[in-house]
Amino acid sequence: MIAYLAGKIVAKKEGLAIVAVNGVGYEVILPAKIADNLPAMGKDLVLFCHLESNERGMKLYGFNTFEQLEFFKVIRGIQGVGPRAALEIAGLGQPQDIQDKIKKGDLSFLNGIAGIGQKKAAKIILELSGQITTGASKKSKTALAEDEASLALINLGFPRGRAQEVLAQLPKGLDTQTKITQALQILGK
Repeated sequence: MIAYLAGKIVAKKEGLAIVAVNGVGYEVILPAKIADNLPAMGKDLVLFCHLESNERGMKLYGFNTFEQLEFFKVIRGIQGVGPRAALEIAGLGQPQDIQDKIKKGDLSFLNGIAGIGQKKAAKIILELSGQITTGASKKSKTALAEDEASLALINLGFPRGRAQEVLAQLPKGLDTQTKITQALQILGK
């Protein structure tokens, strides 16, 4: 597994760079924000990488920090999220900044990412909010499930007040997915 590269940039174009390491050139696919800020040709570059292999070949994805790489892996583990979308989400900034936006309910950072519509954005946010542990220990599981369900319904286009009203009608102690499913049934009537 290739997890780290340190070499010189020998070629670059939109979304990728070729990095020479000990006489071998590695083509690394990069998030747009990272690719736009690459050093000049011939300059040193350090990347944390993830290698994916499938029937069409192998692709190497690169990030500036180990934290971005780990965040990419988490996003990539969400069912239905492809490597390109995960790459762009992870490359939007430091994972802590993205997690802070999720906690605040600011989901505008997902706008404009190819392959991420409203429903998939809600699913990503739901999955990621379930994995954010900072501050979560201060809330009960029921309160956390309530917050996650509310956030998911809002991302699906329901007004915050209506989403909270419907969630308040549901029995206590349900997990997040069940809350969302039952709330959608009520909202669909």
